[in-house]
Amino acid sequence: MARIHPTAIVDPAAELDDDVDVGAYSLVGPQVRVGAGTRIGPHCVIEGRTTIGRNNRIFQFCSLGAVPQDKKYAGEPCELIIGDGNTVREFCTFNIGTPGGGGVTRVGDDNWIMAYVHLAHDCRVGSHTIFANNAQLAGHVEVGDWVILGGFTVVHQFVRLGAHSMTAMCSLLFADVPPFVMTQGQPARARSMNFEGLRRRGFSSERIAAVKAMHKALFREGLTLEQAVDRIAALPQRFPEAAADAALMRDFLAATPADRGIVR
Repeated sequence: MARIHPTAIVDPAAELDDDVDVGAYSLVGPQVRVGAGTRIGPHCVIEGRTTIGRNNRIFQFCSLGAVPQDKKYAGEPCELIIGDGNTVREFCTFNIGTPGGGGVTRVGDDNWIMAYVHLAHDCRVGSHTIFANNAQLAGHVEVGDWVILGGFTVVHQFVRLGAHSMTAMCSLLFADVPPFVMTQGQPARARSMNFEGLRRRGFSSERIAAVKAMHKALFREGLTLEQAVDRIAALPQRFPEAAADAALMRDFLAATPADRGIVR
């Protein structure tokens, strides 16, 4: 049997693995499913169509699976899906999706999410990310793998952050952040590439040199976005090890809406 504190309220219809802890005064609703090894702290509310994977640590006072803060939402069967191995610190709020955004708010694996983080409806967060305290995501935001958000970062709805990108504290994002880019400011601007993070993740010197070349094409040489994309597409000829990195950047830029653009 799951280890449920006597003061917690767990609906009989909820599906909890035998190896789940539920802390004091927490509330778990009837459509919630929780995988093995997950620990739910005291005073949490987990409701709605919420699926939580294995070996997550959810600290006290979190609200997961509440209806979206969207006036158009009319009770449709939307979901929150959280993967495995995530840490969710105090006072975080993750909402379910909406019909207009695909119906699912999704969080991947091995994310480190600090206190007071908000994930609005239909956000999609990858894996291995770090969100510092009070990072705030509006609806439909997409966050790639290995992204780091500095404390008090605020992200406008529909903005995308590419893999390995990073924001400084108090960044305000209105435009897409390409992969590898470091941003800072209100509104945020591109400052450099996340070279130290890439080194820590085992990027070779050749791959880092290719990322430097991407930085020059996008931000240092006065090229249009179309010209920069052409320059990046040719990089594998000089840096064969970085073919996947160049493709990642090229594909991200190709999907950037013209009316939003990227941080420059």
